[in-house]
Amino acid sequence: MPLLVATHNAGKLREFRQLLAPLELISALERVPDLKVEESGQTFAENALLKARAFAEASGLIALADDSGLEVDALGGAPGVLSARYGGPDLDDEGRCRLLLHNLQPFPEPARRTARFHCCLVAWAPDGRHCQADGVCEGLIAPAPAGEDGFGSDPLFFVPEHRQTMAQLPPSLKNQLSHRGRALRALHPLLLQTFPELR
Repeated sequence: MPLLVATHNAGKLREFRQLLAPLELISALERVPDLKVEESGQTFAENALLKARAFAEASGLIALADDSGLEVDALGGAPGVLSARYGGPDLDDEGRCRLLLHNLQPFPEPARRTARFHCCLVAWAPDGRHCQADGVCEGLIAPAPAGEDGFGSDPLFFVPEHRQTMAQLPPSLKNQLSHRGRALRALHPLLLQTFPELR
């Protein structure tokens, strides 16, 4: 049985396929391309659960959804669950990065620019079986974007131990370090225990 990934984001789907191999993953675009779920939760876990349950019920398949985002300490944890909508619907990734840098101008010192990527994953079956895992990656917000790979805030998220942003790291290393990679590795055994039909 395939596992439906409840995202329209090609970058996320690519990471999921790399980290959950050899499970068969299909995109929500293939089964329920028009389904949109309002992310009305107050936490990453609540939003991931809303999406996973809605996509499972609409498709009849086990659905895997994530909610993830950037938490910047100097901004009180913002943008948090609003990361993909930070600054409003008219901004793209580049615009959201510019807004973040603007809002961090009062905090030029690296020690004041601590941040983390947080990811929560929920897998839900139409019969109500489910499992969940989280992953976190700690870092700093760089003074300017760097790197061509990745998406979202990756060009601004500096990983001190590697002295590069997420967008500069090779994909294999990024998958080891990233919040989504850590969450997916934690979820993998839970998927097989909860949903043996995926084997």
